[in-house]
Amino acid sequence: MNKEFNLIKDPWIEVIDKKNREQKVSLIDFFKNVQDYRQLAGEMKSQDLAIFRFLLAILTTVYSRFDYQGQAYDWLELDDNWQVKEVDQDDFEDDGEHDLLDTWKELYEQSHFSDIVEKYLLKYADHFDFFGDHPFYQVTLTEYNDLVRDKNKLKINQSGEVSGGGQVALKQINRTISESNNTPDIFDPRSQKSKNQLTIDELVRWLISYQNFTGVTDKSKLKTKEKFSVSKGWLFGLNPIFIKGKNLFETLLLNLKLFNAKDLDYSVQKPNWEYRTATDYVLERKRAEVPDNIAALYTIWARILFIDWESDQPIIYSAGLPKLNNSNAFIEPMTTWYSNKKDSDFHPQTRSLRNRNTSMWRHFGDYVDTRNDSNYYHQPGIMSWIAYLKDNDCLPHSYVVNMMTINMIKDNNANSQSPAFEVSDEMKIDADVLFDQNSERALYWPARIEEAINKTQVVGNYLYHFARNVGDLRDLSSPTEFAGRFSTSFYEELNKPFLTWLASLRNDEERDPKLEQWYEELLEIAIQAGAKLMVTASPEDVIGKVEKKQEKNIFTFYNQFKGSLLKLLKEGKN
Repeated sequence: MNKEFNLIKDPWIEVIDKKNREQKVSLIDFFKNVQDYRQLAGEMKSQDLAIFRFLLAILTTVYSRFDYQGQAYDWLELDDNWQVKEVDQDDFEDDGEHDLLDTWKELYEQSHFSDIVEKYLLKYADHFDFFGDHPFYQVTLTEYNDLVRDKNKLKINQSGEVSGGGQVALKQINRTISESNNTPDIFDPRSQKSKNQLTIDELVRWLISYQNFTGVTDKSKLKTKEKFSVSKGWLFGLNPIFIKGKNLFETLLLNLKLFNAKDLDYSVQKPNWEYRTATDYVLERKRAEVPDNIAALYTIWARILFIDWESDQPIIYSAGLPKLNNSNAFIEPMTTWYSNKKDSDFHPQTRSLRNRNTSMWRHFGDYVDTRNDSNYYHQPGIMSWIAYLKDNDCLPHSYVVNMMTINMIKDNNANSQSPAFEVSDEMKIDADVLFDQNSERALYWPARIEEAINKTQVVGNYLYHFARNVGDLRDLSSPTEFAGRFSTSFYEELNKPFLTWLASLRNDEERDPKLEQWYEELLEIAIQAGAKLMVTASPEDVIGKVEKKQEKNIFTFYNQFKGSLLKLLKEGKN
Protein backbone atom coordinates (compact mmCIF):
# COMPACT_ATOMS: atom_id res chain seq x y z
CA MET A 1 0.00 0.00 0.00
CA ASN A 2 1.51 3.30 -1.10
CA LYS A 3 -1.17 5.64 0.18
CA GLU A 4 -0.07 8.94 1.66
CA PHE A 5 -2.10 11.45 3.63
CA ASN A 6 -0.84 13.80 6.30
CA LEU A 7 -3.30 16.04 8.11
CA ILE A 8 -0.71 18.79 8.33
CA LYS A 9 -0.20 19.33 4.60
CA ASP A 10 -3.14 17.56 2.91
CA PRO A 11 -6.56 19.29 2.83
CA TRP A 12 -9.28 17.70 4.98
CA ILE A 13 -10.85 20.44 7.13
CA GLU A 14 -13.97 21.85 5.50
CA VAL A 15 -14.64 25.54 6.12
CA ILE A 16 -16.72 28.42 4.81
CA ASP A 17 -14.77 31.60 4.11
CA LYS A 18 -15.85 35.23 4.39
CA LYS A 19 -17.30 35.14 0.88
CA ASN A 20 -19.44 32.11 1.76
CA ARG A 21 -17.33 29.77 -0.34
CA GLU A 22 -16.63 26.25 0.86
CA GLN A 23 -12.98 25.29 1.07
CA LYS A 24 -11.03 22.23 2.11
CA VAL A 25 -7.75 23.01 3.88
CA SER A 26 -4.86 21.33 5.67
CA LEU A 27 -3.97 21.99 9.30
CA ILE A 28 -1.17 24.38 8.38
CA ASP A 29 -3.33 26.32 5.92
CA PHE A 30 -6.14 26.38 8.45
CA PHE A 31 -4.11 28.01 11.22
CA LYS A 32 -2.43 30.40 8.78
CA ASN A 33 -5.73 31.71 7.42
CA VAL A 34 -8.28 30.91 10.13
CA GLN A 35 -9.20 34.61 10.48
CA ASP A 36 -10.56 34.43 6.91
CA TYR A 37 -12.99 31.60 7.70
CA ARG A 38 -16.47 32.04 9.08
CA GLN A 39 -17.08 28.54 10.38
CA LEU A 40 -16.38 24.85 10.00
CA ALA A 41 -18.52 23.17 7.35
CA GLY A 42 -18.32 19.40 7.71
CA GLU A 43 -21.06 16.88 7.05
CA MET A 44 -22.78 17.50 10.40
CA LYS A 45 -22.62 20.15 13.09
CA SER A 46 -21.76 17.52 15.69
CA GLN A 47 -18.81 16.50 13.51
CA ASP A 48 -17.77 20.16 13.41
CA LEU A 49 -17.89 20.26 17.22
CA ALA A 50 -15.64 17.20 17.52
CA ILE A 51 -13.12 18.70 15.07
CA PHE A 52 -13.41 22.09 16.78
CA ARG A 53 -12.29 20.51 20.06
CA PHE A 54 -9.46 18.70 18.26
CA LEU A 55 -8.27 22.07 16.90
CA LEU A 56 -8.56 23.61 20.36
CA ALA A 57 -6.42 20.79 21.75
CA ILE A 58 -3.61 21.87 19.41
CA LEU A 59 -3.93 25.53 20.40
CA THR A 60 -4.22 24.77 24.12
CA THR A 61 -1.07 22.63 23.96
CA VAL A 62 0.93 25.22 22.04
CA TYR A 63 -0.06 28.40 23.88
CA SER A 64 0.19 26.84 27.33
CA ARG A 65 3.93 26.40 26.53
CA PHE A 66 4.76 29.28 24.20
CA ASP A 67 3.76 32.91 24.23
CA TYR A 68 2.40 34.81 21.22
CA GLN A 69 5.99 35.46 20.04
CA GLY A 70 6.82 31.76 20.08
CA GLN A 71 9.02 31.92 23.19
CA ALA A 72 8.69 29.29 25.91
CA TYR A 73 7.46 30.71 29.20
CA ASP A 74 10.23 31.35 31.75
CA TRP A 75 8.51 29.31 34.46
CA LEU A 76 8.64 25.99 32.61
CA GLU A 77 11.29 23.79 31.04
CA LEU A 78 10.65 21.91 27.78
CA ASP A 79 12.37 18.78 26.49
CA ASP A 80 13.55 18.13 22.94
CA ASN A 81 9.98 17.23 21.91
CA TRP A 82 8.67 20.53 23.28
CA GLN A 83 6.84 18.70 26.03
CA VAL A 84 6.81 20.10 29.55
CA LYS A 85 9.70 18.68 31.54
CA GLU A 86 9.33 20.78 34.65
CA VAL A 87 7.20 23.65 35.97
CA ASP A 88 8.53 26.10 38.53
CA GLN A 89 5.38 26.47 40.61
CA ASP A 90 6.66 29.49 42.53
CA ASP A 91 7.47 31.37 39.32
CA PHE A 92 4.14 30.33 37.82
CA GLU A 93 2.28 31.68 40.83
CA ASP A 94 4.14 34.97 40.40
CA ASP A 95 4.01 35.37 36.62
CA GLY A 96 1.95 32.57 35.08
CA GLU A 97 -1.46 34.23 35.07
CA HIS A 98 -0.06 37.44 33.61
CA ASP A 99 1.97 35.62 30.92
CA LEU A 100 -0.89 33.39 29.75
CA LEU A 101 -3.42 36.20 29.80
CA ASP A 102 -0.98 38.46 27.95
CA THR A 103 -0.63 35.79 25.26
CA TRP A 104 -4.41 35.60 24.93
CA LYS A 105 -4.74 39.40 24.69
CA GLU A 106 -2.01 39.71 22.07
CA LEU A 107 -3.57 37.01 19.92
CA TYR A 108 -6.94 38.75 20.19
CA GLU A 109 -5.45 42.09 19.14
CA GLN A 110 -3.43 40.57 16.26
CA SER A 111 -6.49 38.59 15.05
CA HIS A 112 -4.41 35.63 13.93
CA PHE A 113 -2.37 32.81 15.41
CA SER A 114 1.42 32.92 15.36
CA ASP A 115 3.99 30.79 13.54
CA ILE A 116 4.66 28.67 16.60
CA VAL A 117 1.53 26.62 15.81
CA GLU A 118 2.92 25.58 12.42
CA LYS A 119 6.32 24.80 13.95
CA TYR A 120 4.68 22.60 16.58
CA LEU A 121 2.67 20.71 13.96
CA LEU A 122 5.76 20.09 11.85
CA LYS A 123 7.58 18.75 14.89
CA TYR A 124 4.84 16.12 15.32
CA ALA A 125 4.22 15.60 11.60
CA ASP A 126 4.70 11.82 11.75
CA HIS A 127 1.91 11.54 14.35
CA PHE A 128 -0.50 13.31 11.99
CA ASP A 129 0.25 10.87 9.16
CA PHE A 130 -2.81 8.76 8.40
CA PHE A 131 -0.76 5.88 7.01
CA GLY A 132 2.60 6.13 8.76
CA ASP A 133 4.28 4.27 11.61
CA HIS A 134 2.08 6.23 14.03
CA PRO A 135 -1.22 6.25 12.10
CA PHE A 136 -3.40 9.15 13.19
CA TYR A 137 -6.10 8.16 15.72
CA GLN A 138 -5.33 4.49 15.05
CA VAL A 139 -3.13 1.60 16.14
CA THR A 140 -1.11 -0.79 14.00
CA LEU A 141 -2.14 -4.43 13.58
CA THR A 142 0.58 -5.55 16.00
CA GLU A 143 -0.52 -3.00 18.58
CA TYR A 144 -4.17 -3.99 18.15
CA ASN A 145 -3.48 -7.68 18.79
CA ASP A 146 -1.26 -6.87 21.77
CA LEU A 147 -3.95 -4.71 23.36
CA VAL A 148 -7.21 -6.65 22.86
CA ARG A 149 -8.45 -9.81 24.53
CA ASP A 150 -7.18 -13.09 23.09
CA LYS A 151 -10.56 -13.98 21.60
CA ASN A 152 -10.66 -10.61 19.81
CA LYS A 153 -7.23 -10.83 18.16
CA LEU A 154 -7.18 -10.53 14.38
CA LYS A 155 -5.81 -13.30 12.16
CA ILE A 156 -3.55 -12.98 9.13
CA ASN A 157 -3.40 -15.66 6.43
CA GLN A 158 -0.46 -16.46 4.17
CA SER A 159 -1.65 -13.87 1.63
CA GLY A 160 -1.54 -11.15 4.27
CA GLU A 161 -5.32 -10.85 4.50
CA VAL A 162 -6.71 -9.83 7.86
CA SER A 163 -9.85 -11.35 9.36
CA GLY A 164 -11.67 -11.33 12.68
CA GLY A 165 -14.51 -9.79 14.63
CA GLY A 166 -15.04 -6.23 15.74
CA GLN A 167 -15.56 -4.74 12.29
CA VAL A 168 -17.30 -1.38 12.04
CA ALA A 169 -18.77 -0.53 8.66
CA LEU A 170 -18.13 2.87 7.12
CA LYS A 171 -21.89 3.40 6.96
CA GLN A 172 -21.91 3.13 10.76
CA ILE A 173 -19.01 5.54 11.25
CA ASN A 174 -20.65 7.97 8.81
CA ARG A 175 -23.16 9.58 11.18
CA THR A 176 -25.29 10.93 8.34
CA ILE A 177 -26.22 7.26 7.92
CA SER A 178 -25.38 5.48 11.24
CA GLU A 179 -26.54 2.19 9.81
CA SER A 180 -25.49 -1.16 11.23
CA ASN A 181 -25.50 -4.35 9.17
CA ASN A 182 -28.43 -5.59 11.28
CA THR A 183 -30.72 -2.57 10.92
CA PRO A 184 -30.85 -0.98 7.46
CA ASP A 185 -31.63 2.73 7.28
CA ILE A 186 -34.08 3.37 4.47
CA PHE A 187 -34.08 7.16 4.73
CA ASP A 188 -30.44 8.10 4.31
CA PRO A 189 -28.64 10.48 1.92
CA ARG A 190 -26.63 7.81 0.07
CA SER A 191 -27.45 5.01 -2.32
CA GLN A 192 -26.95 1.41 -1.20
CA LYS A 193 -23.84 1.16 -3.38
CA SER A 194 -22.11 4.23 -1.92
CA LYS A 195 -23.00 3.77 1.75
CA ASN A 196 -19.68 2.09 2.49
CA GLN A 197 -17.54 4.51 0.53
CA LEU A 198 -15.60 7.46 1.94
CA THR A 199 -12.76 9.56 0.61
CA ILE A 200 -9.67 9.82 2.83
CA ASP A 201 -10.53 13.32 4.03
CA GLU A 202 -14.08 12.22 4.85
CA LEU A 203 -12.72 9.23 6.75
CA VAL A 204 -10.42 11.46 8.81
CA ARG A 205 -13.31 13.72 9.81
CA TRP A 206 -15.56 10.81 10.68
CA LEU A 207 -12.89 9.01 12.72
CA ILE A 208 -12.46 12.06 14.94
CA SER A 209 -16.23 12.34 15.24
CA TYR A 210 -16.65 8.60 15.92
CA GLN A 211 -14.28 8.72 18.89
CA ASN A 212 -16.51 11.45 20.35
CA PHE A 213 -19.97 10.11 19.52
CA THR A 214 -19.75 6.32 19.42
CA GLY A 215 -22.33 4.13 21.18
CA VAL A 216 -21.72 0.98 23.23
CA THR A 217 -22.37 -1.89 20.80
CA ASP A 218 -18.74 -3.08 20.45
CA LYS A 219 -18.12 -6.72 21.38
CA SER A 220 -14.33 -6.58 21.07
CA LYS A 221 -12.60 -5.06 24.08
CA LEU A 222 -9.32 -3.98 25.54
CA LYS A 223 -7.55 -6.75 27.49
CA THR A 224 -7.90 -6.11 31.24
CA LYS A 225 -7.86 -8.20 34.42
CA GLU A 226 -11.31 -7.01 35.42
CA LYS A 227 -14.51 -6.72 33.44
CA PHE A 228 -15.59 -3.26 32.40
CA SER A 229 -18.40 -1.42 30.68
CA VAL A 230 -17.55 -0.08 27.24
CA SER A 231 -17.18 3.68 27.02
CA LYS A 232 -19.42 5.75 24.83
CA GLY A 233 -17.90 8.79 23.17
CA TRP A 234 -17.13 11.49 25.75
CA LEU A 235 -19.06 14.20 23.88
CA PHE A 236 -22.05 11.87 23.81
CA GLY A 237 -22.35 12.29 27.57
CA LEU A 238 -22.44 16.09 27.63
CA ASN A 239 -24.81 18.97 27.05
CA PRO A 240 -22.22 20.96 25.07
CA ILE A 241 -21.85 24.71 25.22
CA PHE A 242 -19.28 26.90 23.49
CA ILE A 243 -18.96 30.55 22.52
CA LYS A 244 -19.27 31.66 18.91
CA GLY A 245 -17.27 34.65 17.65
CA LYS A 246 -17.55 36.81 14.55
CA ASN A 247 -15.24 34.43 12.65
CA LEU A 248 -13.56 31.09 13.20
CA PHE A 249 -10.42 32.64 14.67
CA GLU A 250 -12.42 34.48 17.31
CA THR A 251 -14.55 31.40 18.02
CA LEU A 252 -11.42 29.35 18.69
CA LEU A 253 -9.81 32.07 20.78
CA LEU A 254 -12.90 32.68 22.94
CA ASN A 255 -12.91 28.98 23.81
CA LEU A 256 -9.13 28.78 24.30
CA LYS A 257 -9.05 28.24 28.06
CA LEU A 258 -5.35 28.42 28.94
CA PHE A 259 -5.67 27.90 32.68
CA ASN A 260 -8.20 27.47 35.45
CA ALA A 261 -9.19 31.07 36.13
CA LYS A 262 -10.81 30.19 39.45
CA ASP A 263 -7.86 28.42 41.08
CA LEU A 264 -5.10 29.76 38.81
CA ASP A 265 -3.97 26.20 38.18
CA TYR A 266 -1.56 25.24 35.40
CA SER A 267 -2.20 21.87 33.77
CA VAL A 268 0.46 20.18 31.66
CA GLN A 269 -1.25 19.44 28.34
CA LYS A 270 -0.83 16.05 26.71
CA PRO A 271 -2.96 15.30 23.63
CA ASN A 272 -3.01 11.69 22.42
CA TRP A 273 -0.46 12.26 19.63
CA GLU A 274 2.25 13.28 22.12
CA TYR A 275 2.51 9.75 23.48
CA ARG A 276 5.53 7.86 22.15
CA THR A 277 3.33 5.07 20.83
CA ALA A 278 -0.38 4.34 20.61
CA THR A 279 0.19 1.50 23.07
CA ASP A 280 1.51 3.97 25.64
CA TYR A 281 -1.60 6.07 25.15
CA VAL A 282 -4.00 3.10 25.46
CA LEU A 283 -2.28 1.91 28.65
CA GLU A 284 -2.87 5.38 30.09
CA ARG A 285 -6.46 5.25 28.89
CA LYS A 286 -6.77 1.78 30.46
CA ARG A 287 -6.74 3.42 33.89
CA ALA A 288 -10.28 4.68 33.10
CA GLU A 289 -9.59 8.06 34.68
CA VAL A 290 -10.83 11.36 33.35
CA PRO A 291 -7.80 13.30 32.03
CA ASP A 292 -6.43 16.13 34.14
CA ASN A 293 -5.84 18.42 31.15
CA ILE A 294 -8.01 19.84 28.38
CA ALA A 295 -5.89 18.70 25.42
CA ALA A 296 -6.11 15.07 26.57
CA LEU A 297 -9.85 15.41 27.18
CA TYR A 298 -10.54 16.96 23.78
CA THR A 299 -8.64 14.14 22.02
CA ILE A 300 -9.75 11.23 24.18
CA TRP A 301 -10.39 7.86 22.54
CA ALA A 302 -13.45 5.74 23.19
CA ARG A 303 -12.16 3.00 20.85
CA ILE A 304 -8.97 1.29 19.74
CA LEU A 305 -9.18 1.44 15.94
CA PHE A 306 -7.16 -0.52 13.40
CA ILE A 307 -7.72 0.11 9.69
CA ASP A 308 -6.88 -2.56 7.13
CA TRP A 309 -6.96 -1.68 3.44
CA GLU A 310 -8.31 -4.04 0.80
CA SER A 311 -8.47 -2.83 -2.80
CA ASP A 312 -8.22 0.79 -1.64
CA GLN A 313 -11.18 0.31 0.71
CA PRO A 314 -10.77 0.65 4.49
CA ILE A 315 -11.85 -2.20 6.76
CA ILE A 316 -12.13 -0.84 10.30
CA TYR A 317 -11.71 -2.99 13.41
CA SER A 318 -12.78 -1.54 16.75
CA ALA A 319 -12.27 -2.52 20.38
CA GLY A 320 -13.92 -0.82 23.31
CA LEU A 321 -12.09 1.08 26.03
CA PRO A 322 -13.30 1.37 29.66
CA LYS A 323 -16.10 3.73 30.62
CA LEU A 324 -15.09 6.90 32.47
CA ASN A 325 -16.67 8.19 35.67
CA ASN A 326 -17.71 11.75 34.83
CA SER A 327 -18.75 12.76 38.36
CA ASN A 328 -17.31 16.17 39.23
CA ALA A 329 -15.19 16.07 36.07
CA PHE A 330 -14.86 19.85 36.08
CA ILE A 331 -11.84 19.70 33.77
CA GLU A 332 -14.55 19.60 31.06
CA PRO A 333 -15.42 23.24 30.33
CA MET A 334 -18.05 22.70 27.62
CA THR A 335 -21.05 21.28 29.46
CA THR A 336 -23.82 22.20 31.84
CA TRP A 337 -24.10 20.31 35.15
CA TYR A 338 -26.73 18.98 37.51
CA SER A 339 -26.37 18.07 41.17
CA ASN A 340 -27.11 14.51 42.21
CA LYS A 341 -29.09 14.77 45.45
CA LYS A 342 -28.11 11.22 46.49
CA ASP A 343 -24.38 11.86 46.71
CA SER A 344 -24.15 15.66 46.19
CA ASP A 345 -21.92 15.07 43.15
CA PHE A 346 -22.23 17.04 39.95
CA HIS A 347 -22.73 15.23 36.65
CA PRO A 348 -22.80 16.54 33.07
CA GLN A 349 -26.30 17.12 31.80
CA THR A 350 -27.49 15.41 28.62
CA ARG A 351 -30.46 15.83 26.34
CA SER A 352 -32.85 13.03 25.47
CA LEU A 353 -35.25 12.40 22.62
CA ARG A 354 -38.05 13.51 24.93
CA ASN A 355 -36.70 17.05 25.38
CA ARG A 356 -34.90 17.44 22.07
CA ASN A 357 -37.18 20.29 20.97
CA THR A 358 -36.68 22.36 24.13
CA SER A 359 -34.91 25.59 23.21
CA MET A 360 -31.69 26.65 24.91
CA TRP A 361 -33.18 29.79 26.48
CA ARG A 362 -35.70 27.75 28.46
CA HIS A 363 -32.75 26.35 30.44
CA PHE A 364 -31.07 29.71 30.95
CA GLY A 365 -30.33 28.86 34.58
CA ASP A 366 -28.15 25.91 33.53
CA TYR A 367 -25.71 28.24 31.79
CA VAL A 368 -25.74 31.15 34.25
CA ASP A 369 -26.10 31.21 38.03
CA THR A 370 -29.51 32.84 38.30
CA ARG A 371 -29.57 32.51 42.10
CA ASN A 372 -26.14 34.00 42.77
CA ASP A 373 -25.56 30.92 44.90
CA SER A 374 -22.89 28.32 44.11
CA ASN A 375 -23.98 25.69 46.66
CA TYR A 376 -26.34 23.93 44.25
CA TYR A 377 -24.98 25.13 40.95
CA HIS A 378 -21.79 24.67 38.96
CA GLN A 379 -21.26 27.06 36.11
CA PRO A 380 -19.94 25.66 32.82
CA GLY A 381 -16.19 26.20 32.72
CA ILE A 382 -16.34 28.06 29.44
CA MET A 383 -18.79 30.56 30.95
CA SER A 384 -16.44 31.11 33.90
CA TRP A 385 -13.63 31.69 31.40
CA ILE A 386 -15.63 34.32 29.48
CA ALA A 387 -16.51 36.01 32.77
CA TYR A 388 -12.81 36.04 33.65
CA LEU A 389 -11.92 37.60 30.29
CA LYS A 390 -14.59 40.27 30.80
CA ASP A 391 -13.40 41.07 34.33
CA ASN A 392 -9.84 41.47 33.02
CA ASP A 393 -10.86 43.85 30.23
CA CYS A 394 -10.01 41.37 27.48
CA LEU A 395 -13.35 41.86 25.73
CA PRO A 396 -14.71 45.08 24.19
CA HIS A 397 -17.29 47.18 26.03
CA SER A 398 -20.87 45.87 25.64
CA TYR A 399 -19.56 42.64 24.15
CA VAL A 400 -22.37 40.31 23.07
CA VAL A 401 -21.80 36.72 24.13
CA ASN A 402 -23.18 34.23 21.62
CA MET A 403 -23.69 30.90 23.41
CA MET A 404 -24.01 27.87 21.17
CA THR A 405 -25.02 24.27 21.76
CA ILE A 406 -24.77 21.25 19.47
CA ASN A 407 -26.25 18.00 20.74
CA MET A 408 -26.02 14.56 19.24
CA ILE A 409 -28.84 12.78 21.06
CA LYS A 410 -28.64 9.02 21.53
CA ASP A 411 -31.50 6.57 21.11
CA ASN A 412 -33.48 5.14 24.02
CA ASN A 413 -31.81 1.72 23.78
CA ALA A 414 -29.35 1.38 26.68
CA ASN A 415 -27.63 -1.53 24.89
CA SER A 416 -26.72 0.52 21.81
CA GLN A 417 -26.89 4.25 22.65
CA SER A 418 -26.63 4.98 18.95
CA PRO A 419 -26.95 8.51 17.52
CA ALA A 420 -30.59 9.31 16.81
CA PHE A 421 -31.01 13.06 16.53
CA GLU A 422 -28.93 16.21 16.18
CA VAL A 423 -29.95 19.53 17.72
CA SER A 424 -28.25 22.93 17.59
CA ASP A 425 -29.29 26.21 19.16
CA GLU A 426 -27.92 29.56 20.31
CA MET A 427 -28.72 32.64 22.34
CA LYS A 428 -27.05 36.06 22.48
CA ILE A 429 -26.81 38.34 25.46
CA ASP A 430 -24.73 41.32 26.55
CA ALA A 431 -21.79 40.25 28.75
CA ASP A 432 -22.61 42.91 31.37
CA VAL A 433 -26.12 41.46 31.68
CA LEU A 434 -24.89 37.88 31.66
CA PHE A 435 -22.30 38.40 34.38
CA ASP A 436 -24.12 41.04 36.43
CA GLN A 437 -22.40 41.27 39.82
CA ASN A 438 -25.29 42.91 41.71
CA SER A 439 -26.38 40.72 44.63
CA GLU A 440 -29.76 42.47 45.03
CA ARG A 441 -32.38 40.30 43.37
CA ALA A 442 -34.36 43.25 42.03
CA LEU A 443 -31.27 44.41 40.13
CA TYR A 444 -29.53 41.09 39.44
CA TRP A 445 -30.29 40.51 35.76
CA PRO A 446 -29.85 36.71 35.61
CA ALA A 447 -32.39 36.21 38.39
CA ARG A 448 -34.89 38.53 36.69
CA ILE A 449 -34.39 36.76 33.36
CA GLU A 450 -35.02 33.41 35.05
CA GLU A 451 -38.13 34.90 36.61
CA ALA A 452 -39.40 35.88 33.15
CA ILE A 453 -38.64 32.41 31.79
CA ASN A 454 -40.45 30.71 34.67
CA LYS A 455 -43.57 32.83 34.09
CA THR A 456 -43.34 32.11 30.37
CA GLN A 457 -43.33 28.39 31.05
CA VAL A 458 -46.28 28.72 33.40
CA VAL A 459 -48.11 30.36 30.49
CA GLY A 460 -47.04 27.41 28.37
CA ASN A 461 -48.55 25.06 30.95
CA TYR A 462 -51.84 26.99 30.91
CA LEU A 463 -51.98 26.67 27.14
CA TYR A 464 -51.10 22.96 27.30
CA HIS A 465 -53.98 22.28 29.72
CA PHE A 466 -56.38 24.29 27.56
CA ALA A 467 -55.39 22.22 24.51
CA ARG A 468 -55.67 18.96 26.44
CA ASN A 469 -59.17 19.89 27.64
CA VAL A 470 -60.15 20.61 24.02
CA GLY A 471 -58.70 17.21 23.08
CA ASP A 472 -60.92 15.61 25.73
CA LEU A 473 -63.96 17.41 24.32
CA ARG A 474 -63.14 15.99 20.90
CA ASP A 475 -62.66 12.46 22.29
CA LEU A 476 -59.23 12.25 20.70
CA SER A 477 -57.34 8.99 21.21
CA SER A 478 -54.52 10.88 22.92
CA PRO A 479 -55.41 14.38 24.16
CA THR A 480 -51.94 14.65 25.75
CA GLU A 481 -50.21 14.15 22.39
CA PHE A 482 -52.50 16.74 20.83
CA ALA A 483 -51.69 19.18 23.63
CA GLY A 484 -47.98 18.37 23.36
CA ARG A 485 -47.90 19.22 19.65
CA PHE A 486 -49.81 22.44 20.30
CA SER A 487 -47.44 23.38 23.13
CA THR A 488 -44.39 22.71 20.94
CA SER A 489 -45.83 25.00 18.25
CA PHE A 490 -46.40 27.72 20.87
CA TYR A 491 -42.78 27.60 22.07
CA GLU A 492 -41.54 27.68 18.49
CA GLU A 493 -43.43 30.95 18.05
CA LEU A 494 -41.85 32.29 21.24
CA ASN A 495 -38.24 31.54 20.26
CA LYS A 496 -37.56 34.52 18.02
CA PRO A 497 -39.30 37.22 20.09
CA PHE A 498 -37.78 36.00 23.36
CA LEU A 499 -34.25 35.80 21.95
CA THR A 500 -34.71 39.29 20.46
CA TRP A 501 -35.82 40.57 23.85
CA LEU A 502 -32.90 38.83 25.58
CA ALA A 503 -30.37 40.35 23.19
CA SER A 504 -31.87 43.83 23.78
CA LEU A 505 -31.18 43.87 27.53
CA ARG A 506 -28.60 46.28 28.93
CA ASN A 507 -27.16 46.48 32.42
CA ASP A 508 -27.66 50.26 32.70
CA GLU A 509 -31.43 50.20 32.21
CA GLU A 510 -34.38 49.69 34.55
CA ARG A 511 -35.32 46.04 34.98
CA ASP A 512 -39.08 46.26 35.54
CA PRO A 513 -39.98 48.10 32.30
CA LYS A 514 -38.03 45.54 30.27
CA LEU A 515 -39.83 42.68 32.02
CA GLU A 516 -43.19 44.35 31.42
CA GLN A 517 -42.26 44.69 27.76
CA TRP A 518 -41.78 40.93 27.54
CA TYR A 519 -44.95 40.11 29.48
CA GLU A 520 -47.01 42.26 27.14
CA GLU A 521 -45.57 40.49 24.11
CA LEU A 522 -46.02 37.10 25.78
CA LEU A 523 -49.67 37.89 26.53
CA GLU A 524 -50.34 38.78 22.91
CA ILE A 525 -48.67 35.61 21.58
CA ALA A 526 -50.48 33.40 24.11
CA ILE A 527 -53.90 34.94 23.35
CA GLN A 528 -53.29 34.42 19.63
CA ALA A 529 -52.32 30.78 20.27
CA GLY A 530 -55.53 30.20 22.24
CA ALA A 531 -57.55 31.87 19.51
CA LYS A 532 -56.18 29.36 17.00
CA LEU A 533 -57.96 26.60 18.91
CA MET A 534 -61.14 28.63 19.10
CA VAL A 535 -61.38 29.15 15.34
CA THR A 536 -61.20 25.40 14.80
CA ALA A 537 -64.05 24.75 17.20
CA SER A 538 -66.65 22.24 16.03
CA PRO A 539 -70.34 22.18 17.08
CA GLU A 540 -69.42 19.42 19.55
CA ASP A 541 -66.79 21.70 21.11
CA VAL A 542 -69.39 24.45 21.53
CA ILE A 543 -72.04 22.15 23.00
CA GLY A 544 -69.50 20.48 25.21
CA LYS A 545 -70.26 18.15 28.11
CA VAL A 546 -71.83 18.26 31.55
CA GLU A 547 -69.66 16.68 34.22
CA LYS A 548 -70.54 16.75 37.91
CA LYS A 549 -73.30 19.24 37.14
CA GLN A 550 -70.79 21.60 35.52
CA GLU A 551 -71.03 22.64 31.90
CA LYS A 552 -67.72 22.25 30.08
CA ASN A 553 -67.20 23.46 26.54
CA ILE A 554 -64.52 25.23 24.58
CA PHE A 555 -65.72 28.64 25.79
CA THR A 556 -65.52 27.74 29.48
CA PHE A 557 -62.07 26.25 28.98
CA TYR A 558 -60.92 29.30 27.02
CA ASN A 559 -62.21 31.69 29.66
CA GLN A 560 -60.44 29.67 32.34
CA PHE A 561 -57.19 29.79 30.33
CA LYS A 562 -57.49 33.51 29.64
CA GLY A 563 -58.34 34.35 33.24
CA SER A 564 -55.32 32.45 34.59
CA LEU A 565 -53.13 34.11 31.98
CA LEU A 566 -54.25 37.65 32.80
CA LYS A 567 -53.89 37.05 36.53
CA LEU A 568 -50.36 35.71 36.19
CA LEU A 569 -49.07 38.45 33.94
CA LYS A 570 -50.79 41.13 36.02
CA GLU A 571 -48.77 39.81 38.98
CA GLY A 572 -45.65 40.14 36.81
CA LYS A 573 -46.23 43.89 36.58
CA ASN A 574 -46.59 44.33 40.33
